Amino acid sequence: MRRLALALLLAFVPALVGATGAQPVLVPDVSQREIEIRYSFSGAELLLFGAILYPGGRLPDKPANIVVVLKGPSQPIVMREKQKIAGIWVNADSASFRSAPSFYAYASSRPLKELVDERTAAIYELGLDNLQLSPASLNNTAEISRFAAGLNDLRRRSGLYVEQPGTVEISDGVLYRARLPLSARVVVGTYTAETFLVQDGRVVAAAVREIEVRKSGFERVMGTFAEDYGFLYGIVAVLLALGMGGIAGLVARRL
Repeated sequence: MRRLALALLLAFVPALVGATGAQPVLVPDVSQREIEIRYSFSGAELLLFGAILYPGGRLPDKPANIVVVLKGPSQPIVMREKQKIAGIWVNADSASFRSAPSFYAYASSRPLKELVDERTAAIYELGLDNLQLSPASLNNTAEISRFAAGLNDLRRRSGLYVEQPGTVEISDGVLYRARLPLSARVVVGTYTAETFLVQDGRVVAAAVREIEVRKSGFERVMGTFAEDYGFLYGIVAVLLALGMGGIAGLVARRL
């Protein structure tokens, strides 16, 4: 099906190119627009693909490059730094960020440092080092950078932040595709799949597709119940915990 989609897209490229203006146009798509999370969800792999439409249908003298970014809903987060005092690990310094992406992954046709300068990478948030985290509790630049690096490292090891430079494939200078993993630990919400066309160090075209990640089945029912009836959900959870503890104690005494 993916090959068929690419073939159909290529068949329509000549007609679309004639309708474009002076700038290249991206026609992106993703293999899945909706992802359902069930109890057995172990992650997914998304295929981001599409075509580059050039004015007049003529390819540039220098080949263009592609960067694709998959980003999850932003959320506030507090990072705490632990220190060992008298043999005990305790919380020390902390930093609050207003808008850290819950998930971030990118792939590019070449390493980012070879494609854009630091200013352009910061504007479009290309790469983990250029995420706009909006610190809320620190003013010291060095401290902010230290906690941001800690956040990136923690989520990278959890599979929530992914970097895959040099993995985007571009065929005949027109068709591109990239594969990005989606961790089993992702949160529900609307994700954005952004595609950037880079020429001579500049982003000359960009396009976005949205992906909905939602719970399904029993997980969805329980999640809705917890959101709509939070107090009752807490009481039920406590009663279930007490009941399970009592049953476990009874079984242990009989054994």
